[in-house]
Amino acid sequence: MTDSVALVTGASSGIGRAIARRLAADGMRVVAAARRVERLHELAEDSGGAIEPRALDVTDRDAVRSAVDDVVARHGRLDVLVANAGVMPLSRLDAGLVDEWDRMIDVNIRGLLHGIAAALPHFLATGSGHLVTVASIGAHAVSPTAAVYCGTKYAAWAITEGLRLEAPPGIRVTTISPGVVRSELADTISDPHAKAVMTEYRKHAIAPESVAEAVAYAVGQPPDVDVTEIIVRPVQQR
Repeated sequence: MTDSVALVTGASSGIGRAIARRLAADGMRVVAAARRVERLHELAEDSGGAIEPRALDVTDRDAVRSAVDDVVARHGRLDVLVANAGVMPLSRLDAGLVDEWDRMIDVNIRGLLHGIAAALPHFLATGSGHLVTVASIGAHAVSPTAAVYCGTKYAAWAITEGLRLEAPPGIRVTTISPGVVRSELADTISDPHAKAVMTEYRKHAIAPESVAEAVAYAVGQPPDVDVTEIIVRPVQQR
Protein backbone atom coordinates (compact mmCIF):
# COMPACT_ATOMS: atom_id res chain seq x y z
CA MET A 1 0.00 0.00 0.00
CA THR A 2 3.05 2.25 -0.17
CA ASP A 3 2.31 5.59 -1.87
CA SER A 4 -1.46 5.01 -1.69
CA VAL A 5 -3.57 7.79 -0.20
CA ALA A 6 -6.41 7.30 2.29
CA LEU A 7 -8.90 9.71 3.84
CA VAL A 8 -10.31 8.57 7.19
CA THR A 9 -13.26 10.42 8.73
CA GLY A 10 -14.00 10.47 12.44
CA ALA A 11 -10.27 10.00 13.06
CA SER A 12 -9.89 11.98 16.28
CA SER A 13 -10.56 9.02 18.59
CA GLY A 14 -11.50 5.36 18.89
CA ILE A 15 -11.85 3.28 15.76
CA GLY A 16 -11.05 6.12 13.34
CA ARG A 17 -7.84 7.00 15.15
CA ALA A 18 -6.77 3.35 15.20
CA ILE A 19 -7.52 2.97 11.48
CA ALA A 20 -5.52 6.08 10.58
CA ARG A 21 -2.54 4.86 12.59
CA ARG A 22 -2.70 1.35 11.14
CA LEU A 23 -2.95 2.44 7.50
CA ALA A 24 -0.08 4.87 8.03
CA ALA A 25 2.00 2.09 9.58
CA ASP A 26 1.29 0.02 6.46
CA GLY A 27 2.86 2.73 4.31
CA MET A 28 -0.13 4.78 3.21
CA ARG A 29 -0.33 8.54 3.20
CA VAL A 30 -3.30 9.17 5.50
CA VAL A 31 -5.43 12.28 5.79
CA ALA A 32 -7.15 12.09 9.18
CA ALA A 33 -10.34 14.13 9.29
CA ALA A 34 -12.62 15.08 12.18
CA ARG A 35 -14.17 18.05 13.96
CA ARG A 36 -11.78 17.94 16.93
CA VAL A 37 -8.76 19.10 15.00
CA GLU A 38 -6.52 19.53 18.06
CA ARG A 39 -6.60 15.77 18.55
CA LEU A 40 -5.71 15.27 14.91
CA HIS A 41 -2.61 17.41 15.29
CA GLU A 42 -1.48 15.18 18.15
CA LEU A 43 -2.09 12.13 15.98
CA ALA A 44 -0.13 13.67 13.11
CA GLU A 45 2.81 14.52 15.35
CA ASP A 46 2.96 10.97 16.65
CA SER A 47 2.98 9.58 13.09
CA GLY A 48 6.22 11.19 12.04
CA GLY A 49 4.58 12.91 9.10
CA ALA A 50 2.65 9.95 7.68
CA ILE A 51 -0.68 11.40 8.84
CA GLU A 52 -2.08 14.80 7.89
CA PRO A 53 -4.80 16.48 9.98
CA ARG A 54 -7.93 17.90 8.37
CA ALA A 55 -10.79 19.66 10.13
CA LEU A 56 -14.05 18.25 8.79
CA ASP A 57 -17.72 17.96 9.72
CA VAL A 58 -19.20 15.19 7.55
CA THR A 59 -22.68 16.71 7.83
CA ASP A 60 -21.42 19.63 5.70
CA ARG A 61 -21.72 18.40 2.11
CA ASP A 62 -19.60 21.17 0.62
CA ALA A 63 -16.88 20.69 3.23
CA VAL A 64 -16.67 16.97 2.46
CA ARG A 65 -16.41 17.61 -1.27
CA SER A 66 -13.75 20.26 -0.66
CA ALA A 67 -11.76 17.90 1.55
CA VAL A 68 -11.79 15.11 -1.02
CA ASP A 69 -10.95 17.44 -3.89
CA ASP A 70 -8.10 18.94 -1.87
CA VAL A 71 -6.62 15.50 -1.14
CA VAL A 72 -6.64 14.69 -4.86
CA ALA A 73 -5.21 18.09 -5.78
CA ARG A 74 -2.33 17.83 -3.31
CA HIS A 75 -1.51 14.14 -3.68
CA GLY A 76 -2.71 13.44 -7.20
CA ARG A 77 -4.96 10.59 -6.08
CA LEU A 78 -7.36 9.17 -3.53
CA ASP A 79 -7.18 5.42 -3.19
CA VAL A 80 -9.24 4.74 -0.07
CA LEU A 81 -12.05 6.55 1.72
CA VAL A 82 -12.82 5.16 5.16
CA ALA A 83 -16.25 6.53 6.12
CA ASN A 84 -15.96 6.02 9.85
CA ALA A 85 -17.53 9.13 11.41
CA GLY A 86 -20.51 8.21 13.56
CA VAL A 87 -22.46 9.07 16.71
CA MET A 88 -24.48 6.88 19.08
CA PRO A 89 -26.70 8.80 21.54
CA LEU A 90 -28.96 5.85 22.32
CA SER A 91 -32.42 6.16 23.85
CA ARG A 92 -35.78 4.44 23.92
CA LEU A 93 -38.22 5.74 21.34
CA ASP A 94 -40.62 6.85 24.08
CA ALA A 95 -37.91 9.19 25.39
CA GLY A 96 -38.70 11.37 22.37
CA LEU A 97 -35.16 12.69 21.92
CA VAL A 98 -35.81 13.76 18.34
CA ASP A 99 -32.83 16.12 18.13
CA GLU A 100 -30.52 13.22 18.96
CA TRP A 101 -32.23 11.01 16.39
CA ASP A 102 -31.74 13.72 13.78
CA ARG A 103 -28.07 13.99 14.70
CA MET A 104 -27.57 10.25 14.13
CA ILE A 105 -29.29 10.47 10.77
CA ASP A 106 -27.18 13.48 9.76
CA VAL A 107 -23.83 11.96 10.74
CA ASN A 108 -24.33 8.23 10.23
CA ILE A 109 -26.32 8.35 6.98
CA ARG A 110 -25.91 11.74 5.35
CA GLY A 111 -22.24 11.85 6.32
CA LEU A 112 -21.68 8.58 4.47
CA LEU A 113 -23.61 9.80 1.43
CA HIS A 114 -21.61 13.01 1.36
CA GLY A 115 -18.40 10.97 1.32
CA ILE A 116 -19.64 8.76 -1.51
CA ALA A 117 -20.81 11.76 -3.55
CA ALA A 118 -17.41 13.42 -3.15
CA ALA A 119 -15.15 10.42 -3.71
CA LEU A 120 -17.01 8.42 -6.34
CA PRO A 121 -16.34 10.81 -9.27
CA HIS A 122 -12.60 10.53 -8.59
CA PHE A 123 -12.82 6.74 -8.35
CA LEU A 124 -14.75 6.58 -11.61
CA ALA A 125 -12.27 8.87 -13.36
CA THR A 126 -9.34 6.63 -12.45
CA GLY A 127 -11.17 3.32 -12.62
CA SER A 128 -10.01 2.40 -9.13
CA GLY A 129 -10.64 3.20 -5.49
CA HIS A 130 -11.91 1.61 -2.31
CA LEU A 131 -14.77 2.78 -0.09
CA VAL A 132 -14.77 1.32 3.40
CA THR A 133 -17.84 1.98 5.53
CA VAL A 134 -17.69 1.42 9.29
CA ALA A 135 -21.22 0.27 10.10
CA SER A 136 -22.02 -1.78 13.21
CA ILE A 137 -23.30 -5.10 14.44
CA GLY A 138 -26.40 -2.93 14.91
CA ALA A 139 -26.89 -3.21 11.15
CA HIS A 140 -27.74 -6.87 11.72
CA ALA A 141 -29.42 -6.98 15.13
CA VAL A 142 -31.65 -4.43 16.86
CA SER A 143 -31.52 -4.01 20.64
CA PRO A 144 -33.65 -1.96 23.07
CA THR A 145 -32.64 1.73 23.24
CA ALA A 146 -30.86 1.37 19.87
CA ALA A 147 -33.71 1.45 17.36
CA VAL A 148 -32.68 4.68 15.66
CA TYR A 149 -28.97 3.94 15.83
CA CYS A 150 -29.48 0.48 14.37
CA GLY A 151 -31.69 2.00 11.68
CA THR A 152 -28.91 4.38 10.65
CA LYS A 153 -26.36 1.58 10.59
CA TYR A 154 -28.63 -0.69 8.57
CA ALA A 155 -29.01 2.21 6.15
CA ALA A 156 -25.22 2.54 6.01
CA TRP A 157 -24.94 -1.19 5.28
CA ALA A 158 -27.61 -1.01 2.57
CA ILE A 159 -26.12 2.06 0.91
CA THR A 160 -22.68 0.49 0.86
CA GLU A 161 -24.02 -2.78 -0.54
CA GLY A 162 -25.88 -0.82 -3.21
CA LEU A 163 -22.68 0.93 -4.18
CA ARG A 164 -20.87 -2.40 -4.38
CA LEU A 165 -23.48 -3.71 -6.79
CA GLU A 166 -23.41 -0.57 -8.92
CA ALA A 167 -19.66 0.05 -8.97
CA PRO A 168 -17.73 -0.92 -12.11
CA PRO A 169 -14.81 -3.36 -11.94
CA GLY A 170 -11.80 -1.74 -10.29
CA ILE A 171 -13.75 0.00 -7.55
CA ARG A 172 -13.94 -2.00 -4.32
CA VAL A 173 -16.50 -1.57 -1.54
CA THR A 174 -16.31 -2.98 1.98
CA THR A 175 -18.50 -2.77 5.07
CA ILE A 176 -16.84 -3.27 8.46
CA SER A 177 -19.40 -4.07 11.17
CA PRO A 178 -17.87 -3.85 14.67
CA GLY A 179 -19.47 -5.19 17.80
CA VAL A 180 -18.74 -3.61 21.17
CA VAL A 181 -15.50 -1.63 20.96
CA ARG A 182 -13.72 0.47 23.56
CA SER A 183 -14.42 4.01 22.38
CA GLU A 184 -16.06 7.31 23.27
CA LEU A 185 -19.30 6.53 21.40
CA ALA A 186 -21.25 5.74 24.55
CA ASP A 187 -20.18 9.05 26.11
CA THR A 188 -22.78 10.86 24.00
CA ILE A 189 -25.72 9.01 25.58
CA SER A 190 -27.85 11.45 27.56
CA ASP A 191 -30.81 9.18 28.33
CA PRO A 192 -30.33 7.66 31.83
CA HIS A 193 -32.02 4.36 30.96
CA ALA A 194 -29.93 3.85 27.84
CA LYS A 195 -26.77 4.80 29.70
CA ALA A 196 -27.46 2.15 32.36
CA VAL A 197 -28.15 -0.48 29.69
CA MET A 198 -24.92 0.37 27.89
CA THR A 199 -22.86 0.14 31.09
CA GLU A 200 -23.78 -3.52 31.34
CA TYR A 201 -23.71 -4.17 27.60
CA ARG A 202 -20.19 -2.76 27.20
CA LYS A 203 -18.54 -4.81 29.95
CA HIS A 204 -16.90 -6.96 27.28
CA ALA A 205 -15.33 -4.83 24.56
CA ILE A 206 -12.49 -5.23 22.11
CA ALA A 207 -9.78 -2.70 21.33
CA PRO A 208 -10.31 -0.33 18.38
CA GLU A 209 -7.07 -1.71 16.94
CA SER A 210 -8.92 -4.97 16.28
CA VAL A 211 -11.28 -3.14 13.94
CA ALA A 212 -8.32 -1.35 12.34
CA GLU A 213 -6.81 -4.77 11.61
CA ALA A 214 -9.98 -5.73 9.73
CA VAL A 215 -9.84 -2.54 7.67
CA ALA A 216 -6.17 -3.09 6.88
CA TYR A 217 -6.93 -6.65 5.79
CA ALA A 218 -9.66 -5.55 3.39
CA VAL A 219 -7.64 -2.67 1.96
CA GLY A 220 -4.51 -4.78 1.62
CA GLN A 221 -6.01 -7.45 -0.61
CA PRO A 222 -4.96 -7.71 -4.29
CA PRO A 223 -6.85 -5.38 -6.64
CA ASP A 224 -9.04 -8.21 -7.93
CA VAL A 225 -10.24 -9.20 -4.45
CA ASP A 226 -13.19 -7.38 -2.89
CA VAL A 227 -13.85 -8.13 0.78
CA THR A 228 -17.57 -7.41 0.98
CA GLU A 229 -18.06 -7.38 4.75
CA ILE A 230 -16.28 -8.20 7.97
CA ILE A 231 -18.09 -8.53 11.31
CA VAL A 232 -15.65 -8.23 14.20
CA ARG A 233 -16.87 -8.44 17.81
CA PRO A 234 -15.92 -9.71 21.26
CA VAL A 235 -16.05 -13.46 21.69
CA GLN A 236 -18.52 -12.98 24.55
CA GLN A 237 -20.90 -10.84 22.49
CA ARG A 238 -23.69 -12.99 21.07
